[in-house]
Amino acid sequence: MLGSDIAGRVVAVGPGVERWSPGDEVFGDNLMRKGGLAEYAVVPESALARKPAALSFEVASTIPQSGAIAEQAVALAAPGTRMLLNGAGGGSGSFALQLAAAAGIRLTAVDNAGKLDLMRSLGAERVLDYRVDDFTRHGPYDLIVDLVARRSVFAYRRALAPGGRCLIVGGTVRTLLRMLTVGALAGALTGRRLGVMAVRQGPEHFLPLAERVARGEVRAVIDRVCPLAQAPQAFAALGAGLAQGKIVIRVAD
Repeated sequence: MLGSDIAGRVVAVGPGVERWSPGDEVFGDNLMRKGGLAEYAVVPESALARKPAALSFEVASTIPQSGAIAEQAVALAAPGTRMLLNGAGGGSGSFALQLAAAAGIRLTAVDNAGKLDLMRSLGAERVLDYRVDDFTRHGPYDLIVDLVARRSVFAYRRALAPGGRCLIVGGTVRTLLRMLTVGALAGALTGRRLGVMAVRQGPEHFLPLAERVARGEVRAVIDRVCPLAQAPQAFAALGAGLAQGKIVIRVAD
């Protein structure tokens, strides 16, 4: 069943659960079990964190998975280095842009034309529309993080500076497999590193960003909040790349 990022109140706890009690306001990434598109979800207690009081449930639900990806991607770049982020107008990208700008990273953001203004407003130094401009023919970049990877290993390699690194987070299975095999070999031969980003999960990896959002240092970009009945249309918009930031599905008041 669909639904990984969740936020809500604890209704009941199972035997041996000590961290949470009914009524606690929590949020987290239920990646292993999913089932978030429902009024109730069964979640391991270790996957949840206490929701900061300053955050609504809608905002809190945007953070766990996207926030962990954004934090870990930006942490790979040093201040002043040249980073490119493909898929930068979505959930993870909208967080990463703000974190990179705050860290002094020179970030080029790639997405469709409808998101260029958003990406500029979030701190991108340069924006590219992937529909008319191949970002792998620009650069060189010290770090490329691709959230929607579809390009060849050799295209990524030519866009990297000597000693540069390219990591993919999402994309086609074919691209993932090639990056793990051909990418590793091509990178070793040319002094560039190409691979797949292993995202670390759990509250310790998304709570720091949630606290920054609660303090107003970073904002959660929400394209729309929909009732559960409109989930099919929401997923269609997400799949078509139309959503700016996150789409939130509200299943209960």
